[in-house]
Amino acid sequence: MNAAFHCIETVFKYVLDLGPSVMMPVIFTLLGVAIGVKPLKALKSGLLVGVGFVGLGVVTGLLTNGANSLGIALGKMKDIYGLNLSYFDLGWPAAAAVAYSTAVGAFIIPVCLGVNILMLATGTTRTVNIDLWNYWHFAFLGGIVFYATNSLAWAFYAAIVLYAITLCMADFTAKGFQNYYKGVEGISIPQPFCQSFTPFAVAIGWLLDRIPGFGKLNLDAEGMKKKFGIFGDPLFLGVLIGCLIGALACPSRKELVDRIPKILALGVTLGAVMELIPRITSLFIEGLKPIQEATKSFVERKFSGLKGLSIGMSPALVIGHPTTLVVSILLIPSILVLAVFLPGNRFLPLASLAGMFYLFPCVLPVTKGNVLKTFIIGLVALVAGLYLATNLTPAFTKAVEAVGTRDYAVPEGMDGVAALDFASALWCWMSYHLVVSLKWAGAIAAGALALGMAAVNFVRIRKMK
Repeated sequence: MNAAFHCIETVFKYVLDLGPSVMMPVIFTLLGVAIGVKPLKALKSGLLVGVGFVGLGVVTGLLTNGANSLGIALGKMKDIYGLNLSYFDLGWPAAAAVAYSTAVGAFIIPVCLGVNILMLATGTTRTVNIDLWNYWHFAFLGGIVFYATNSLAWAFYAAIVLYAITLCMADFTAKGFQNYYKGVEGISIPQPFCQSFTPFAVAIGWLLDRIPGFGKLNLDAEGMKKKFGIFGDPLFLGVLIGCLIGALACPSRKELVDRIPKILALGVTLGAVMELIPRITSLFIEGLKPIQEATKSFVERKFSGLKGLSIGMSPALVIGHPTTLVVSILLIPSILVLAVFLPGNRFLPLASLAGMFYLFPCVLPVTKGNVLKTFIIGLVALVAGLYLATNLTPAFTKAVEAVGTRDYAVPEGMDGVAALDFASALWCWMSYHLVVSLKWAGAIAAGALALGMAAVNFVRIRKMK
């Protein structure tokens, strides 16, 4: 038995030592060939994913490396103003890279696909999740659980529980999602970050609807969007926020004048990150497209008789909705100000602001696009998210340090790192603490929750026949 575990450990170490830029092309190439993609096409898909990882490492490294990095500026702000915001926001690219560099990340895709097939066969889901890139959320949860417990068994258990919960949530929200957005028939969103805000939307929306006259405050998103003009451009927002942070990091007027070149350089750097991250992300989408198409064809052949079947896709499909854009623009400065003044918060969101749009894909079907209602829900959810991120940062940092990825190290002057995109997700936070903090009792509760949601989904699916 010990020899078998040693063999598995050796294989894991070898795979992980390849690094994500090499490891992921190998995994995606093998996966593509296994589901019927031609070998050369599968190889190109895998290489594009690898190139994407290299690009993300270079771009997000701009935030932490160099004399004009955000980490240096934030460290100075901390000293000047006595701020306790010592947790640095690396953003989702860093979280994804770290996630796929862990033992869990190396095998999360086949494991989750197996769970998905099992739930389809048992009638506990009607979503086929081919949004392979966003499997990093499950990989990261497994990664931080592994480094907290030193157990692969608990790591995969937590990841599988989160995956089952997310598939059920995708089913529960599929009809509303498809009815609200145009051109997404047969699509659902099995992404834990998006689905973590559905409970907030339902609960807060229910409360707001009971305020007399609130329903009449339905602001027009298209009209508001036109008023923002260039302020709605992520590039401009990045430059503006970067320059503001650079200016605030100057203790005197003289230093402010002397450091104008560096302030502008910091602004352009953050603007570059905000602009380049979506462009580099397109490499992942391009690389995954042949594999997603092959998976879709396979599912349609094998599960064609299943009524209500949905294909799980990336929320990027709908983030261009006018309400999403307008509310995201309003929330960016709002959450930055609140992060400074909220008692007990130590996390300052920065890199993750580029992913603010991903908060709303499953919220808008609940609010029906009402800008004010969506803004209130987003603000409350993000305030809660700051505290969740503050709480989860030590575990997040431990995973980053254990992986030892140079481009995603803790910046000088900061005490820890996290990504709002993962650490603020309710389902991720809950799954981690149930398994790690509450141990056996929590793990049983987590499993019971997942099984309970699957049972409810099973009954709901049977009524569809």
